[in-house]
Amino acid sequence: MATAVRVCVCGDEGTGKSSLIATFVKGVFTPHKIQPVLPQITMPPLSELDANCTTSIVDTSARPQDRMALRKEIRKSNVILLVYSDHYSYERVALFWMPYFRSLGVNVPVVLCANKSDLYPDVTTAQVMEDEMLPVMIEFREIDCCIRTSAKEHKNIVEVFYLCQKAITHPIAPLYDHREQQLKQGCVDALKRIFYLCDRDQDGYLNDAEFDAFQVKVFGKSLPTEEWEHIKTTVSRSVPSCSVERGLDLAGFLHLNKTYAERGRHETTWLILRKHHYTDSLSLEESFLHPKFEVPEFSSAELSPVGYRFFMDLFLTFDKDNDGGLNDQELAALFAPTPGLPTSWVDASFPSSTVRNEAGHITLQGWLAQWSMTTFLEPKTTLEYLAYLGFEPQSSRETTTAALKITKPRKRRRRPGRVERNVVLCYVLGSSGAGKSSLLDTFLNRPSNFTYHPTIKPRRAVNSVELPGGRQCYLILEEFGASEEAILENKARLDACDLICYAYDSSNPDSFSHIVELRKRYEYLDELPSIYTALKADLDKTTQRSELQPDVYTNSLNMSAPLHVSVTWNSISELFVALAEAATNPSTAFPKSEEPPADRASLYMALGATACAAFAVTLIWKRHLTNAT
Repeated sequence: MATAVRVCVCGDEGTGKSSLIATFVKGVFTPHKIQPVLPQITMPPLSELDANCTTSIVDTSARPQDRMALRKEIRKSNVILLVYSDHYSYERVALFWMPYFRSLGVNVPVVLCANKSDLYPDVTTAQVMEDEMLPVMIEFREIDCCIRTSAKEHKNIVEVFYLCQKAITHPIAPLYDHREQQLKQGCVDALKRIFYLCDRDQDGYLNDAEFDAFQVKVFGKSLPTEEWEHIKTTVSRSVPSCSVERGLDLAGFLHLNKTYAERGRHETTWLILRKHHYTDSLSLEESFLHPKFEVPEFSSAELSPVGYRFFMDLFLTFDKDNDGGLNDQELAALFAPTPGLPTSWVDASFPSSTVRNEAGHITLQGWLAQWSMTTFLEPKTTLEYLAYLGFEPQSSRETTTAALKITKPRKRRRRPGRVERNVVLCYVLGSSGAGKSSLLDTFLNRPSNFTYHPTIKPRRAVNSVELPGGRQCYLILEEFGASEEAILENKARLDACDLICYAYDSSNPDSFSHIVELRKRYEYLDELPSIYTALKADLDKTTQRSELQPDVYTNSLNMSAPLHVSVTWNSISELFVALAEAATNPSTAFPKSEEPPADRASLYMALGATACAAFAVTLIWKRHLTNAT
């Protein structure tokens, strides 16, 4: 919202421009003649709604010799107050002034003022509006509003300058189309989203409690019961299809805001919009969608308990049939206030990347896993959708970042101990046809397709895994397909992962050699924790065409032998536990070509401390002997 408004007061000579300004400033009418052009004045905020906005009022002259100064002031202004007072000056509005403004290329709202109403006591405001103002407003869409004033009678003096300020701080143009007499589509879309967010139980109505919460959020106080009942009665009369027994539906909510616009109370609609982080262009604030959130090197982003609770409540709210899954209609309703599914979800063919039920609908487990993966890989996408979906932090000082947390950095993976992460990423590497895709399918509790289909683009799967001791974490498995070599050359991508799973087909003699070649070609892989897995163990095991057989090869690295598993075995779940355990305790999964040198730092520190203690004891003993003698 604007914090400063510059009003340029224009009009023919003798229309009372300077008298309007002088009466507004002094509070009383000045009967004697005043100077032709008053100096610029700056006024404090004119209402509580614009507490941070000041108004500068600039008087101008219509004389030809002052035309250059007039042009300059018009181009500097935010809003133009165009004053007329009789038939001649009224005709000049359409014949000279409005075309003149257009010729200067300015695009600012114009407030049309019919001054000196005291000279026409028999003419009503309704007549002036119908006969004079409406025709010119229809012809010139720049005219934001009209008002009738009198400096002598102090009629609408404060109101006219408030309208000028409101034309900038609360513009009607983005909200309402006077020609169609309807709210504009951008305004309707924004109000629909606000209605959706306030309809907590998603029954299509704002009930008493929901409307009261909306009232407190926007206006800071509850609405008296009789006023709420009056609103419902008024809406029901204007919108017969609206049943107010259950509350206010979307049609009634939109009609209420349309009424505000028609009655010149559109600042109420702007207050609603701005309390929900909308800008003057009816887009959500950039700082609201993308708050500052940086993930330090070696750390990762995860959902906080508050974030998990929000997404869980969201799932339960929209699972209308209580079948434990979100069908297409329920998903569409859930993402209604957003631009749609995140781009990364579409690219990953969501919901195939996570857990679904037998009907193919995402489950609560899969829903939380999907957001865990999104937060880990793209925390800014999660923050953006938290804003779209209406996450509200517990404190007004917090932003949507309260739903996320940063993990401690894992700088030294070889150091014994667990990393404090609940979401870990494992790359599955291996030759074509090794069974990586079937492994990912099984991880998501899906039946494997034993017909070979080569993986072209990278694919991810995420699910929760229960570790020994009952602790749960989310494991992301990713295979690269045809992009494997390109990704392995990207050191940043490798640094992001927590574990490498080398997978080979134990029934294919040429499968293991691919892993050996990968490790020779990309030496940086030695710096990452890893586990070796022999897939398709239900088939006949064959000798690998490699210099060393898998067991001997891993033994030469002082690592555990490959885990022999099959997607057809129930024990396949043990592999996922082993992967998650290794990712959270990486020192147990490093290739070691030789024993690392012993870390003697602790020993030296202990010896130094012991020597200092012995020296101190000796000094005390000698002092004791000296005192004794």
